Amino acid sequence: MPELPEVETVRRMLAPVVMGCRLLGLEHDDPARYAAAEAAVGRRVRALRRRGKYLIFALEGGLELVAHLGMSGSLRLDEGTHTCARLEFEGATVFFNDPRRFGRLRAVPAGDYRTLPTLARMGPEPLSRAFTARVLEERLGRTRRPLKVALLSQEPVAGLGNIYADEALWRARLHPERLANALAPDEVRRLHRAIRAVLRRAVELGGSTLGDGVYARPDGEPGYFQIEHAVYGRAGEACPRCGQRLERLVLGGRSTHFCPRCQVR
Repeated sequence: MPELPEVETVRRMLAPVVMGCRLLGLEHDDPARYAAAEAAVGRRVRALRRRGKYLIFALEGGLELVAHLGMSGSLRLDEGTHTCARLEFEGATVFFNDPRRFGRLRAVPAGDYRTLPTLARMGPEPLSRAFTARVLEERLGRTRRPLKVALLSQEPVAGLGNIYADEALWRARLHPERLANALAPDEVRRLHRAIRAVLRRAVELGGSTLGDGVYARPDGEPGYFQIEHAVYGRAGEACPRCGQRLERLVLGGRSTHFCPRCQVR
């Protein structure tokens, strides 16, 4: 699933293309997923923002077009085999490609996310000043869920998915099954630093393009952070820090990768 670094990369590349342009038309082949976006047609883009894993087109007239890329979605400047929707802007067409068809487009009144509950309850942006170690500690303290599961909920912090939760927990030397509310203050501080460091580097490299090649930037080029993955997708290989064999477990229905020596439960 595209996570914060991938969505931020898309935002940075699409913003110069659509800013100030009017959405002239929306073609799609799935009313259940895209018809709720049709109210955006005819409105000009005032800003292009990101909130967690969501891309938000701020439109004139107090409306927002919210895009969630789902498991396999991407917004491209060229049409692909799995194009599900076409957004015709003045001067450019943006194609919503989505092989697994979990993505969504929805037009909502600005700031009204009642129909998007995950977006409504999302925690602070991890690269913002609002995301402090104290805030992270307070939010983790609200739940007894395993640490990895809590991070994926988007409530302690926005934008982390399977890849970057694994990478941040490895960097912070924290086992993914630790209870979220049981971390010591110094462990929370390590996790806070790790989340920010991993995400900054991933954004710098344009996100992660995995072996399936599903994610690509709007220009069709891949991201490159997968070259620096320490644990994600590397079960059975040597830990780059201590040499121990990396392991995989299923946690909250998601594959989770970790080092049993560096990340002691």
